[in-house]
Amino acid sequence: MYFAHRREAGCRLAAEVKGLGLSNPVVLGIPRGGVEVAAPVALALQAPLGIVIPRKIGVPHNPEVAAGALTPDGQVLWDHALLHRLGLSPSQLETEVDRERAEIERRITRYAKGAILPTPAGRPVILVDDGLATGFTVQAALQYLRRSGARELVLAVPVGSPEAAARLSREVDRLVCLHTPEPFYAVGQFYEEFGDTPDDLVQSLLREVNHAIAGNPS
Repeated sequence: MYFAHRREAGCRLAAEVKGLGLSNPVVLGIPRGGVEVAAPVALALQAPLGIVIPRKIGVPHNPEVAAGALTPDGQVLWDHALLHRLGLSPSQLETEVDRERAEIERRITRYAKGAILPTPAGRPVILVDDGLATGFTVQAALQYLRRSGARELVLAVPVGSPEAAARLSREVDRLVCLHTPEPFYAVGQFYEEFGDTPDDLVQSLLREVNHAIAGNPS
């Protein structure tokens, strides 16, 4: 184990990210667990905390395996090599794409209630998640943020598979990954506590962090 829980991972990650010396950044967490990690990073940098919501497109009968990922603006990034191996086509996964698109809309509506969420355009963006397994959904989020006009992209994660970290390092301006262990089976194996993060906690973290930063401008 490397981390007791996501909050501890965020505190340790914050120390590394703070050393980058970014000017006027925005911190974006990937709900839901990534927001728990992102909150201490935002507080340490006195940077606004927001969200970006990609969604994994799972394969039939094994939803944990990502055949693709949906970006917040509705584009789909497919793993064509995996689809070929499984004998699947994107058209066979249209129902799953529609389901995940609806979930993105639900989460955006839910999390925005009572929270003024920052926009990435023209600013350095620190994208935070609780870890990288395949990194496919994170890649979808990064591509969306590039299109949204982020001035500089930093990916910050506590732990990641060596393969995903190496691949995603080419998608960003800077990568901060505290551990790239082998063998790597799942993100949760590196946390003592790795339960689900409820929607209510995501909402409260967005409100509390941004309220604290607004009351203590840097």
